[in-house]
Amino acid sequence: MKSILKARWISSFVFLLLLFLITGIVDPTFLTYSSIISCFNNATMYTLLAIGIAFVIMTGEIDVSIGSTLGLAAAMTGLIAKAGGGIPRMIVTVLLIGALIGFVNGLGVAWFGVPSLIFTLGTNGVVRGLIYIVSDGRTVENFTGGGLGSFSNQVLFAEITVYYAITLLVFIAAHLIVTRTKKGKYFIAVGDNPNGANLVGISVFRTKLVAYVLCGAFAGIAGFVFASKYGQVMISAGNGYEMTAIAACVLGGISLSGGLGNMVGAALGAVIMASISRLLVYIGLPSTYDNTITGVMLIVIVVIDALAQRRSIEMARRKRLLSRTARQTEEGASKA
Repeated sequence: MKSILKARWISSFVFLLLLFLITGIVDPTFLTYSSIISCFNNATMYTLLAIGIAFVIMTGEIDVSIGSTLGLAAAMTGLIAKAGGGIPRMIVTVLLIGALIGFVNGLGVAWFGVPSLIFTLGTNGVVRGLIYIVSDGRTVENFTGGGLGSFSNQVLFAEITVYYAITLLVFIAAHLIVTRTKKGKYFIAVGDNPNGANLVGISVFRTKLVAYVLCGAFAGIAGFVFASKYGQVMISAGNGYEMTAIAACVLGGISLSGGLGNMVGAALGAVIMASISRLLVYIGLPSTYDNTITGVMLIVIVVIDALAQRRSIEMARRKRLLSRTARQTEEGASKA
């Protein structure tokens, strides 16, 4: 119980409960199973994006190109559907697109040493331009091939959609990989101390490259879900989603400096970020407040994270000084 209470994600869990409780107090009609489970079903895309970028943030890097990667994958999904292609072809295509973009980002950041914010910002512009090219500058719409739309609305059990059920399985697998496998723990180790990781035989380059490839692949799958859910893909699809995914991770206790956090926090943060628009409706505020609230939350969370990091560094420094002073005192007493 003590270890659970000390976990960084527990604050996001409490925050989610408080959000639901406050909304229920304002409008009691919200506190129904259907309304609450809809918040989780609607978080599918954000959960996939948050899990993917969590791998990158854990290594101490960032990726602001996942929004455009989602948009390109969604556009390709729509074009394949219009051509009569099946769902397996769509999934393979978006995975390859996402993994390739992630591979390029990984090479630029881990191999060439370009700051991740700068490199992925450039990648974001390139991929956004590719969306214009493949869609011919128009919205990709009127696609129903391969049963894409009907599959997205299927409920598996207890009003949980097939997409969110699959996302839960992916989340569990990612969480077990990061927490239970040797190579999965490399992401945290590299983010905590890259030089120390190199000294003990952990390849920082390979770890960061894998993190970016996974991040891109998850963004590609999120693009498939986007096209399936909305039935049309505008050229601006995915714009701003990267900030929501980053905010979800930080809200879930994943440190932007790397080395701290887990997938539980990322998944909880994604539900919170995805629920804001829905909760505003119940509270009585227009959805135009969505971006403002998201931005304020991100700023507050980042400031709190920075203060927490500074406090932990100061406490570690004090412990070292106290231990050093105690050791010198013991040596002086023994000589006397």
